[in-house]
Amino acid sequence: MGQIIDGVGLAQKVKQEVKLRVQEHRQRGKPVYLVAVMVGGSPAGEIFAQRQADTCAAVGIDYQLLKLGRESAHEEVQQTISKLNHDPTVSGIMLHLPLPGHLNATELQYHIDPEKDVEGVNPANIGHVVYGKTLIAPFTAQACIELIKATGVELRGAEVTVVGASQIVGRPIALLLTEQMATVTICHIATRDLKLHTRRADIVVAAAGVPGLITAQHVKSGAVVIDVGINRVKAADGTNKTVGDVDFDSVAPLASFITPVPGGVGPMTVAMLLQNSLRCADLLQAKTIGSGADRSLE
Repeated sequence: MGQIIDGVGLAQKVKQEVKLRVQEHRQRGKPVYLVAVMVGGSPAGEIFAQRQADTCAAVGIDYQLLKLGRESAHEEVQQTISKLNHDPTVSGIMLHLPLPGHLNATELQYHIDPEKDVEGVNPANIGHVVYGKTLIAPFTAQACIELIKATGVELRGAEVTVVGASQIVGRPIALLLTEQMATVTICHIATRDLKLHTRRADIVVAAAGVPGLITAQHVKSGAVVIDVGINRVKAADGTNKTVGDVDFDSVAPLASFITPVPGGVGPMTVAMLLQNSLRCADLLQAKTIGSGADRSLE
């Protein structure tokens, strides 16, 4: 049976480290302040935002949910983001998805200041990852890297297969792994023989959003398996349950390490959001000091 990678425990360690650093910022009179923009919203979105607020509060990060009407024009949302970009008290910005259909999420994310982009979704930040000079990376991708590192498995030279090629998960994971000198294969909907690629991998990262896609037939003995999938399905008794992209029961006996769902990538993703919020605050303070506008930290 593979060793379970405890995402909850690892996330708690990250949160404690973030909490100490956030306290240092507050003592200097520069609180870490994250503003989330929600356009329209839904009951599920409201619950998610409240969980964000509670998580931020637990580590001392100031959090505000800024709600805009569902019919808000693109220009209105863009102007809101621009005001936050220029507000020196705001250290981090995120845009809740999904947006109403008339809004272009990619264009709006592009308007977030790269140094306040806690989600790491601005194309400029993705570009930094491509060039091996990561400023702020997408937090789910970061979570996967941290979970792999926690196993102690050597990434340099490792064969890694990433299943799923989304712009904010699969591709950034592949780029960050390449930065660690792993040999990375990305599989996607057009991949002809998925097993051919996954069975030779030392590490398999499943991020396709397909319940139970990766089975024992896809994984070699001793592989590390990271399951990014979060899928709601009907159980045999008719109740809803959360499962990953990996068929845990069949794969776990083969794997050397494996993440559970829930309790694996999810908690670490939340921890990486907090870490990114702190990183943004660090960048903002460094810019302020560098400009000579604030000498309070000298």
